[in-house]
Amino acid sequence: MPRIVVVSPPFASHAVPMSVLASALRRRGAEVHFACAPAFEELAARAGVAFLPLTVTRNANTGVAQTTDQAATESARLAEFVDATRAGAVETLVTQAHHRRADMLADPEGVHAALRAVDERLRPDWYVVDQLSYAVTLALHCLGAPYATFCPGHPTYVLSGPDAFFGVPYDWPEALRPDPADAARLRAVADENDRLFSRLFTDFARRTAPEVPAPERAFTLTSPHAVLYSYPSLPWLPEPPSGPAHLFAGHMTRPVESPGAAWLRRLDRLRDRADRVVLVAFGTFLSARDDVLRTVVSGLLEAAGATGVVVAAGSRAEALADLADLAGDRVVVAPTVPQQEVLPYVDAMVHHGGGNSFTECLRAGVPALVLPMSSDQFAVARDAERMGVGLVLDPNGLLPADVAKALDALGESAFSRSAHWACQVSGRGPGWGAQRLLEVMGDRVAGR
Repeated sequence: MPRIVVVSPPFASHAVPMSVLASALRRRGAEVHFACAPAFEELAARAGVAFLPLTVTRNANTGVAQTTDQAATESARLAEFVDATRAGAVETLVTQAHHRRADMLADPEGVHAALRAVDERLRPDWYVVDQLSYAVTLALHCLGAPYATFCPGHPTYVLSGPDAFFGVPYDWPEALRPDPADAARLRAVADENDRLFSRLFTDFARRTAPEVPAPERAFTLTSPHAVLYSYPSLPWLPEPPSGPAHLFAGHMTRPVESPGAAWLRRLDRLRDRADRVVLVAFGTFLSARDDVLRTVVSGLLEAAGATGVVVAAGSRAEALADLADLAGDRVVVAPTVPQQEVLPYVDAMVHHGGGNSFTECLRAGVPALVLPMSSDQFAVARDAERMGVGLVLDPNGLLPADVAKALDALGESAFSRSAHWACQVSGRGPGWGAQRLLEVMGDRVAGR
């Protein structure tokens, strides 16, 4: 069986699903090495695979971005990003586009040298690379090393054609459609980024490996062999580029375990006092929007019937502790929540449209209220809307009454559609993805 190196960026929302894939590849007989920043070594141990310390970007997020130890400049950029989310969708995406120039190709020479050393020492048959780790993809392209691409979020991270731009949603949810002028401004910034990064990629490739064809467009550089998506295949998605095999695994979640005795007690207490229980979580970055968290919890408590609420509040848990005091035993506020394990015990979720939250809800058959704020979340939210598994609202300007109304509107139709999609994705997941990846890469990549 092959020797595979799975290279992950140092972000929990990416490293966790990639470690799940690494474990699934190992269980199917592959020799797997998980390469990531030292803070993520525990994920390799949990997956039962070897660990390679490898840092491929300057910023990081070990679970709660605001409490991750990182350089002052990265902390300042995180604060600027959070502030931009308060100004709305387009302003956030424009800010992210500007930040991208500083972090997506921060040290191509260093990443290339580190991967060359790994390649010479381990001689892996192939690699698995996160689609958003462009410096890693560029390095492997220049080294001529075979690799598969792992797409961690919305499938349109793999650009479908010349009219698609990284950082521009392929479609918008109804509640957040920008006016034409704002849409044009975002597209212009994305186009400028595309041309800038393409020049950087081309210059680096020509300096480093002149014998290798230089990438025509930076953001279209992906595996020529296989792309594995942690997402379901949906009929309305843009046609992916020709060439690689496109494998839609539906989700990349580990087998669901018990949330543990302490969480079971908390959930039992909520059930005793409420007709339904809702989980609220905005991922590892956006829990900083405690203003939206507070509005959401207030609205859930105003909804018809008694509602119990579990809130993953990140670094803002202490600032929101008064919610639990005000609502008695109907609100649990914690810095982190074992989301995958808790989902089977709740009736609905409020989330930010992150790819992991979206697919975990699909797998669990849990409908959602989606409040997208950045990145691919607008595209994910639009899919949830079209699938009928959730409702989408604009998090800025949100009122408690809006939340209460949306929760009450998540009726039988959303529950029925969520159950349907849970059945659809249940036959796929990391095991299916690992097996298909081994088959495709085995057919396409000769032993090195």
